[in-house]
Amino acid sequence: MLTSVGVPIQSETEPCASDPTRPTLLCFSHLRWDFVFQRPQHLMSRFARTMSVVFWEEPVDVGARETPYLKVRQAENCPNVRIVTPHLPEGMDGERREAALRRLLDAHVSVCTRPLLAWYYTPMMLSFSRDIDASAVVYDCMDELSKFRFAPECLLDLEQELIGRADLVFTGGASLYEAKKNRHPNVHCFPSSVDREHFAKARRELPQPEDQAALKHPRLGFYGVIDERFDLDLLREMADMRPDWSFVMVGPVVKIGEEELPRAANIHYVGGKTYEQLPVYLSGWDVALMPFALNESTQFISPTKTPEYLSGAKPVVSTPIRDVVRTYGHLQGVHIAHEAEGFIRCCEKALEQSRDPDGDWLAEADLLLSATSWDTTQARMAGLIAEVLGERADQEAPALLVAAE
Repeated sequence: MLTSVGVPIQSETEPCASDPTRPTLLCFSHLRWDFVFQRPQHLMSRFARTMSVVFWEEPVDVGARETPYLKVRQAENCPNVRIVTPHLPEGMDGERREAALRRLLDAHVSVCTRPLLAWYYTPMMLSFSRDIDASAVVYDCMDELSKFRFAPECLLDLEQELIGRADLVFTGGASLYEAKKNRHPNVHCFPSSVDREHFAKARRELPQPEDQAALKHPRLGFYGVIDERFDLDLLREMADMRPDWSFVMVGPVVKIGEEELPRAANIHYVGGKTYEQLPVYLSGWDVALMPFALNESTQFISPTKTPEYLSGAKPVVSTPIRDVVRTYGHLQGVHIAHEAEGFIRCCEKALEQSRDPDGDWLAEADLLLSATSWDTTQARMAGLIAEVLGERADQEAPALLVAAE
């Protein structure tokens, strides 16, 4: 056990999978497993069907006099996903933190089954993990993190190192692919997909949650993280222009202050909700919104919300995010607007469509969505990983070639 090498553990489960026949996927993520269910959770829960997944989160600070330790727990409803959270004494300087993380990681990896696949969502975790003995390294670039608020200065240098070490680079959209394709010989574009069956629940009349049930129609909604990517001024102007509309904002507020949020009688912030709850809220809306700001932080984003909203039979109004325009902008049910007046006009068109759920606009969207799924995305990724492993050792490839069911 890890405690025998001086690594304290708070564990609700075994440190690593007990099945010696399963390879290990060690996923380094800047997003916590329980924060918002999105690309990392969709992919890791599917890889867990054939692999033991270790989801390594950002550290949590504890008392200054405590000993560094790991908390290991099993992900709810994902029996082969184990969430590992380092706990470090507050006040540690950078070098001591890196050393502590390296020691915790090395001990944890020592009991993981092989082959071991290292999967990165953030280059920042390379600083303490670069020396692990991985059979393959994957960089799944879902965002251009260097463009986000408070991005560390060293992020770009670490990303360049990670790209140099990676066997495969995946990107979360076409714009990111174009930005990375010349930086590595094995880059593949995998736009985030959709669980159509889950969000199609919103096509039925579902019992409405208490914090939305009393809001008057028309309801125009957004779900997701509310941060520097969100156009607060656009929301403020729309609410002012149409006081008879209810604007429902579902999601946590991150990296911006609550005082920055526009306040009006018809803007309703209902907080973060679970993945299971999202179709319930979506079912009560008339139009789905994507009011993203056009700034550095949104230059390369490829929002997963578009196919989710459409799967729930809600017409979408978005600002001209490049990957939204190029992938969905030709659909009748997706409207693109630059400013508040244009957004209002598009919302009015979308409201007309929402009254005609059997119209051509939805049939067209369904046809496009039928070609995508998270199962297909994960299976294609697994095939590429198996090719890499197969080039190095033929016996390592078969376990990863098992198709997701």
